[in-house]
This record gives sequence, C-alpha cells and structure tokens, in this order.
Amino acid sequence: MKLLQIKMYKRINYITAILVLVCGFSVQAQVTTSSPYSRYGFGNVKGSLLPQLRAMGGISTAVNKVNGFNYINMQNPASYSGITLTTIDLGMSANLSSLSRGDVKESKFNSTFSHLAFAIPVSRRSAISFGILPYSDLGYSYKNSVKIDTMSVDQLYEGEGGLSKAYFGYGHRFGDHLSIGGNLEYIFGNLITTRATEYADAGALNSKLQNKNSVGGLNYSYGIQYNFNIAPKTVVTLGYSGSSSGKINSNQSYFATVYTRDVNGNENTALDTLNSVISAKSSIKLPMSHNFGISIQQTDKWLIGADVRTSKWSDVSINNVNQGLQNSYGASIGGQFTPDITSYNSYFKRVDYRLGFNYDKTYIKIGNQDIKQMGASLGFGFPLPSANGLSFYKINFTTEFGQRGTLTNNLVKEKFINFHLGFTLNDTWFRKYRVD
Repeated sequence: MKLLQIKMYKRINYITAILVLVCGFSVQAQVTTSSPYSRYGFGNVKGSLLPQLRAMGGISTAVNKVNGFNYINMQNPASYSGITLTTIDLGMSANLSSLSRGDVKESKFNSTFSHLAFAIPVSRRSAISFGILPYSDLGYSYKNSVKIDTMSVDQLYEGEGGLSKAYFGYGHRFGDHLSIGGNLEYIFGNLITTRATEYADAGALNSKLQNKNSVGGLNYSYGIQYNFNIAPKTVVTLGYSGSSSGKINSNQSYFATVYTRDVNGNENTALDTLNSVISAKSSIKLPMSHNFGISIQQTDKWLIGADVRTSKWSDVSINNVNQGLQNSYGASIGGQFTPDITSYNSYFKRVDYRLGFNYDKTYIKIGNQDIKQMGASLGFGFPLPSANGLSFYKINFTTEFGQRGTLTNNLVKEKFINFHLGFTLNDTWFRKYRVD
C-alpha cells in the first residue's frame, strides 16, 4: 500500500511541476491576439478544441476515444462517457500573423497558456470532466486617417482583453450505443475597447471614449453521440452538440474624456471627463450554436470525420445593444492515421499522423463583404514510454495555416500560422487495488 501511495505522490508532483512551468511561462508572456477582426463581438472566439482535434481540422462532434487513447473533448460532453482512465491535458499555443491592407504589411507574434483539463471515470459508463481554457481573445490597434474640410483627423481604435471559460461536465452512456452529456460553464474576463478622435495640430482638443466590460456568468452546452459497427473493427459515430444563447452578467464602466498631445506626440493628462459610468449592471447575450458530425474509425488504425456548424450571432448583444453581426456557418473535415500502434521496432509507426481542413463564413460583414476564414492543419501525436504499462503519455503538436478577410474594398487580409502543443496523460489514479 505504501508503494502505491509513493507512486501517487510522484505522479501528482510530476503534473504539478509541469503546471507551474507552463503557467509561469504564460504569466510572463501576457499576450493574446493582434487582429483587427477581433474588434467585433467578443473578439476572436477560440472554440473548445484541444491540439489533437485542431490537427484534424477541428472535427469534434462525433469524436470520443481514438485508437483506445482517451481524449478530453469538451466540445461534445457526450464523449466523456468513453473515458476509462484518469486523463489530464494541458498545453500552450502561439500565433504568427501577417496583416496586409493595400501596400501596408505588418507581422505579429503572440504566445500563451492554452488549456488545462481533467477527466475522471465515475463508472464503466460515465465520467466527469472539468478545466479552464480561453473563450475569446481581444487585441487590436489601428487608425483611419480622414479629412474634415481641410483638417486631417485620425480615428484611433484599440481593444484588449478577452474571455475565459471554466467548465464542469458529465457524460453517460445508455446501453451500448447512445451517449448523452452536458457542461456547466462559467465565462469570465474583461473586454476593454477605446475609440479616439485626434487632430493633427499639437495642442488641439482630442476626444476619447473608453468602455470596459467585466464579465462573469453561467452558461451551458450539451451533446449526444450514437455509434454502431459496420464491420467487426469499424465503428461509425454520429454526433450533435450545441450551446445555449443565455445572458451572462457584466459590469460596465464608461469614460468620455478630452485631452491634448504635446509637440513630441505624447498624450497629456485628460483635461476633462465629459461623461462617466462606473460598474453599471448590464449583460451580454451569447449566440446559440449547433454542431453536427460523423466519423468512421477502424480500431487501432485510422479515423476520418466531418463536421458542419452554425451559430446565431445576429442575436448577440453587449450592454443590451445588438452588435449587428450575421449568423455564421462552417465545415471541417479531417482524420488521423497510425501505421502500427503495436510496433516494437519502429517508433514512427506508433506516431499518430493528423490532417484536416476547415472553412467558415464568420459572423463579420463589413459593408456588403462577408469575412471568410479557411485553413489547413497538420499534427502529430508522439507517444512517450510507459514505466508500468498502466500509464500512457502523449505529446500532441499541431500547426494550423490559414487566412481570414480580403483585400477587396480596402479591407484587411490576415494570414496566420498557429502552433499548439499539448501534453496528455492517461493513468489509473483511482483504480481500486486488492491487497492479499
């Protein structure tokens, strides 16, 4: 019994050390995103996807356990019912983006801690999962220069912050084929936006509007999966998942000020506050979303799948003001292939190889131009040695290549490369042992 306790303490210390290292890095990074399109809605919505699912184009609705390895798929909580070992997944992500508008180009690099998730089996047919991950990222800074009569005027737009999501979910399998699950989610964070109008002359009176929303409230999501065999080792899974269009609480602070700049262009202390509202009670309405998916898997060999999705962003409001967004839709296709999961003489035959593609008509429409996003992804799952045959470790690495927007009508085209790194542990932490 003491030996089991020592092993347990070692595992906990191992995971704790990794958490401290990754969280420490994220605190130092202090970055989110650099995209002018994050100005709309709540920012860039991240999606509840871990690196192994992003590598397959983002398919998730009909995915649970792949090749016997436990995935935490919080996008569809029905998948928790397939978790048979204590599972921990943590990771980080980085983004390299290039923005272009006409002849002007700009590049940015950001990195951050991405997720921490746990799943624990409750019975042979059910499991719970809980964790924290980003919901959206807000980060932009740009200006438009216009002329009013003969005077040059700069219109400045800035935003920072974002929302995070902590969740607790449960999934249960009924019979041999049907699984149902749900997540209770707490969405929280700050959304800070600033608009300013500045004149070219030093000493001119400029105006600035700053709006801060401190968000915190509950929402929920749900899912269902049904699987059946079409051959002894070939399984088809059908899935549906969705999220509610609930309202979450927000405290709004608003300031309208007048200020000047000195001859060196530095902003002086505000001369006057024209209007202010501090911690006014308000709310944010989230979009209702629907996801449909199908996957086909040959045990210990390969999986392919496809998802379609839609979200009702036209109902989204912030501080009871409709944001003028359009409903979005999209699709993903992808899969995973493992040459020989039992190979002893070739490590690379045990590696998971993943590939995927995705397309979305986003909720953003500027003028009459829909803002679309498309991308491709490539990833690998590298298995790590198991000391006792009861613990399974895997490093998941994913690269996404994509673009959003267009140069048409003087808009911005954004090209990006996203990197995702995740560490997954499957272990028998809570298995009952018999001592003779």
